[in-house]
Order: sequence, then C-alpha cells, then structure tokens
Amino acid sequence: MRMVDLIRRKRDGGRLDRPAIDRIVAGVVDGTVPDYQLAALLMAIVLRGMTPEETADLTAAMVDSGVKVTFDGLPGTPVDKHSTGGVGDKTSLVIAPLVAACGGVVPMMSGRGLGHTGGTLDKLEAIPGFRTSLTLHEIRRAIATVGAALVGQTAEIAPADRRLYALRDVTGTVESIPLISASIMSKKIAEGIGALVLDVKTGAGAFMQTEGASRDLAESLVRIGRAAGVRTEAFVTRMDAPLGREVGHANEVVESIETLKGRGPRDLEHLSVLLAARMLVLSRVGAGDDDATQRVRDALASGAGLESFRRIVAHQGGDPAVLDDYARLPVAPGEHQVRASRPGIVHALHAGRIGRAAVALGGGRSTLDDAIDPGVGVTVVTPRGSAVREGDTVLVVHHRHGQGLSEAVPLLERAVAIEDAPFDVPSLVVDVVG
Repeated sequence: MRMVDLIRRKRDGGRLDRPAIDRIVAGVVDGTVPDYQLAALLMAIVLRGMTPEETADLTAAMVDSGVKVTFDGLPGTPVDKHSTGGVGDKTSLVIAPLVAACGGVVPMMSGRGLGHTGGTLDKLEAIPGFRTSLTLHEIRRAIATVGAALVGQTAEIAPADRRLYALRDVTGTVESIPLISASIMSKKIAEGIGALVLDVKTGAGAFMQTEGASRDLAESLVRIGRAAGVRTEAFVTRMDAPLGREVGHANEVVESIETLKGRGPRDLEHLSVLLAARMLVLSRVGAGDDDATQRVRDALASGAGLESFRRIVAHQGGDPAVLDDYARLPVAPGEHQVRASRPGIVHALHAGRIGRAAVALGGGRSTLDDAIDPGVGVTVVTPRGSAVREGDTVLVVHHRHGQGLSEAVPLLERAVAIEDAPFDVPSLVVDVVG
C-alpha cells in the first residue's frame, strides 16, 4: 500500500494494522518515506489518535527496527528512569549517580530537548568534553566500570525513533499519547533493562497538561513495559512551575551538582530521592521502600553520589574539575531581572512560558539544525509561596548579547502571578500507576 493511502486512512480515523505499521517504520529507517509524508502522518496521529493495539504494534515495530541490547554477565537487574519532559527537570543527573553509588546498574538512555522542555543529553553536553554518543561496547564497559552510562540512542537501538523524535520536535506533533508512548518504550525495551521508573509530568509545563491525560499516558507506558517483561511503574508529578530554581543547560548542571553536595533545592532533592529509591526496589537492590530510601540518603550525605557522578563524567570524556569549579561551564554574560509588579505572594511561575522563554534565548531548537547555547537560561530567585514587595527580583534572565530577550521577557513577565492570599505549594506527586 502506498504511503499516501496510509496517511489518508489515519487522517480519516481508520486503524493501521501491523503490516501497515511495519511498512511505515521500514520506510522511516531506510529513508524511502520522505519527511513531508512522515510529518503528515504524525499530525494525523496527533489529531486522530491510535488504539492501544496500534500503539503496542508501533512500539514493537520500532524495537524491531534495530537491535535489542543484553547485559549478560553484569551484576543485578539493569534499571532506568525516564521523564516525559519538563522545565528545569534535571533529576537524571542526580538519580543515575545515586543509584550507581548504591550498587544499581544504570544504562540511562536519554533524549534531547523537545519543544519547550529541556533534554538530558543537551544538559550533559554543557560539560566540556562529555560524550553522550557511545557505542554499545562503550556503554557496556561504562556500566561495568562506573555502574552507569548517561547516553543517547545508538544507531543500532530503535533507529526509527531517532528520525521521528527529531521531526516531532519541529512539526508541532509532540503532544500525543501513542507517539510519546512508542518513542519512550521502544528505546527502553530495546536497551535491555529489566526495570523502569517513569516520571510523567502534568501541568502547565508538561506535554500532558491535565491530570487525566497524564494518568492516561502513565497507564499506557506501564502497560507497554509490563507486556514486554519490564518491571514498570510511573509517578505522575506536577510541572506547573519549574523543578528546582534553574532552567537552562549549564546552570541546571550546576544545580544538579549542588544537589549531590546536599545543597540543592528541596523539591529537586525530594523527587530525586523518591525516584532513585524506587529504582533500587524494582531492580531488587533495595529490600523495600525504607531500606532503599535510607541507602539513597546515605549516598547523598556521604558524598558517594557526588563521587559517582565524578567517575561517570570522567569515564565519558568530560571534565571532572567542573564539579569543583563551575566557571569551567559555559556562561552567558548578560543578565536581566524580571521584577514583581506589585506586593503580595508569588502564586504562579508558569513553567510552559518559562520554558518557551529559554528556547527564545537560544536554549532550545526551533528547527532540526538549530544549535543550542548551553549558557543561557533563567534562574528562579523567588519561588512560589514567597512574599515579595513591588520591584523585588523574581527571575533572572541569563542572555547572550540580548539575543531573544525581546521575546523572552514578555513571556517571563506573564509567567509570574502575584496575589494577596497565602499560597501553599502543592505536593509534587499526584498519583502512582503500577
């Protein structure tokens, strides 16, 4: 069947069977389906959706488009964590070294930024020399040597997803439960893990902005993982405001290191410890929640997690001196302060607008070929629930010679909401699935 006929079928609400999906995925990998037809199909899927069976078939076809990794001979069950994307979400940089320090085996395969959300690979590459592109042999060697590998997709793993992921970022087709599910789970199943903890974001800075949609996505991901034999559970967590205080690649690296030093913001530390502990439980390193949480807390307090990150950075070619000298990271020279327009209590720091502002400054991509400036970003000076006077600094914008400032500042000004009434910051965790 011609590709145009499959596009029409999905456009009109029809179902794609496994042979049709196999035809599409094969065309993605070998390049016989051009970008413009893939973009049309992706938009049709966003608008028309896919059944659970279609989503499972798409995931399986994407797994089968490459190799499935094995970690034979390594101690323990390989375990990963994945976030669906948020603003200021740098937990992977904290969690992977903590779990490795506790004896876990962590092949953490991450992605680049999508839309207004930051990508773990982009953050890591702010560290001079850090290599996120490793071969399968190098990944196995990293895990055997330091307990973790923080890497991007290799050419062999779910190659169909590499092309689709990049296209979704620049064609307005990110927000789709079937596409998100197949993208995440094809990589996770193919990377050979036995356990997976998912952080599904919900709110203004998430792709799924309602709790219902986020829960649906979490259930889809858990269903696919468990059907593939991977012990999987998902946390639905709030993404109405940025996680932590920093948004931007280099400054999020600094905040991650500060968290490993025991000096990070409370929300980032809390979520990192929670997810790391569940990774230990699912991989059967921890005897239960209490034991696993204590192990993670001990690794944090003793500095073992920090030293684990130092080893990971050094093993992947990065400059480990960054952990002690933040001046080695890229820095944008300009600063602009966003001030409170009135006295009161900060009720909202709209994560989506702050994320889009970071992209406007050069911290994200608008086209496939855009280069990212790792030094730009936004610092939250006054978090939600804080009292401010008129003129107090709420946000600091880090920019490079004014680039993108005219677009970013209005977004940031609209991101801040100040009210008279007190504000209690809600719990990060909304729900647990699985």
